[in-house]
Amino acid sequence: MANNARRSRSLTFRVLLLASLWAAVALIVIAVVISTLYRQSAEKSFRDLLRAQLYNVINSVSTDENTRLSGAPQLGDLRFFQPQSGWYWIVEPIGGALATETLTSSSLGIGSIPIPDTDSIPFDTRYERFYTTIDSFGNEVEVGETEVVLDDEGRTARFRVVGNRDVLEADIDDFSGSLYLALAGFGFGSLLLNAAAILIGLKPLDRARKALEKIRAGESEQLDGDFPREILPLASEINALIDSNHRIVERARMQVGNLAHSLKTPIAVLLNESRLLAAPQGDLVRTQAEAMQGQVQSYLNRARIAAQRESVLARTEALTVLERLVRVMRRLNVDTQFPLDVDPPGLVLAMEQQDVEETVGNLLENAARYARTTVAIRASVAPAEVRGSDDARKSWIVIEVEDDGPGLEPGEIREAMKRGKRLDESKPGTGLGLSIVSEIASEYQGTFGLSRGSGGGLLARLVLPAVTKDVA
Repeated sequence: MANNARRSRSLTFRVLLLASLWAAVALIVIAVVISTLYRQSAEKSFRDLLRAQLYNVINSVSTDENTRLSGAPQLGDLRFFQPQSGWYWIVEPIGGALATETLTSSSLGIGSIPIPDTDSIPFDTRYERFYTTIDSFGNEVEVGETEVVLDDEGRTARFRVVGNRDVLEADIDDFSGSLYLALAGFGFGSLLLNAAAILIGLKPLDRARKALEKIRAGESEQLDGDFPREILPLASEINALIDSNHRIVERARMQVGNLAHSLKTPIAVLLNESRLLAAPQGDLVRTQAEAMQGQVQSYLNRARIAAQRESVLARTEALTVLERLVRVMRRLNVDTQFPLDVDPPGLVLAMEQQDVEETVGNLLENAARYARTTVAIRASVAPAEVRGSDDARKSWIVIEVEDDGPGLEPGEIREAMKRGKRLDESKPGTGLGLSIVSEIASEYQGTFGLSRGSGGGLLARLVLPAVTKDVA
């Protein structure tokens, strides 16, 4: 179902489908029209042949001195001599002026031809009539008939020439078969040529797609390429949109930086002054100043992330940043091991580097604080059941940090996720780390969760957006 929906949104698929349908309809109409015209022409030719044979019979028959019909028409066609062939000639006297004997071809033998009355099938202006009937042998035949005055005495006879319609139908079937075969070959060739022309014509769109892939992969900052006139305005608008997005992000960063600098000094003064105050007032001021500092930093991060979250230029190589964080943690925690596994190594996060460092760094610090000997870090492509968004077109990466510490119970996990909540007051910290991680993941439409690991320690799982090259 998903593949069908994807194909229905494809411009190439739509154009090929419409071109194929139009070609098929056109060829069917052409085949029907040509077959109909050929049938009409073949039937006319068949009647013209019967008419010619009819007049040959008329010229070959006369009356003798006994008022009898005489003559032996030689039509040059052996079928008039073959019994039950469906090819006959018949000369029948009319009225009492002629003897009642009827002349017939040897092919008719004792057979007969049903004759419709002239009221149902009248003679035309040439005093001829043609009709289709079935002879006594079961052949479908075409009959050409006329009446002729044979002499000055007014003696009259009715002449008929009969032809087998199987010959006509066989000729029409042979022509139709050859026609359909030729049109099928022509149609198939046309479809191939149309497909090639369409694919070549849409090639610039494929180049534009590849240029977008480079932008999403961080290999380029603009839609570069030699595009045709029809696509060039679109490419220019996309480049203008990217430039505008870049300016907005830079302006947001500058404003966030200015705000951070304007608040940094007053908060630092409060922290310094709190150290000069006696307890418990000094402790209270210091605690509130630190909380305020964390809150300000959190909201500044959220503002910055919101400004650049949809930017196509935000990307970070997972392996590079995780290796750097692990090196720092190993220096700070010489007694703890930090095994790292990134599979595949080329994973790229659609996030700013400092956001990746802050989220994963907080998790590593927290894990190292409670781990006994090991903090394991794993990064991989997120399976469908743990993705952080309902948008199936996006790709996601799952990053797991697992320690071998005592872990947390479900109730303790819920408490740990609350902002400013510290389960162990003996450990340093403000209690803001996990909530900051959750907020950053949420701002990127990802997810963050805690659970008990396979070894009994705490397992922190981040699902974050990844760079995908499938922009079609």
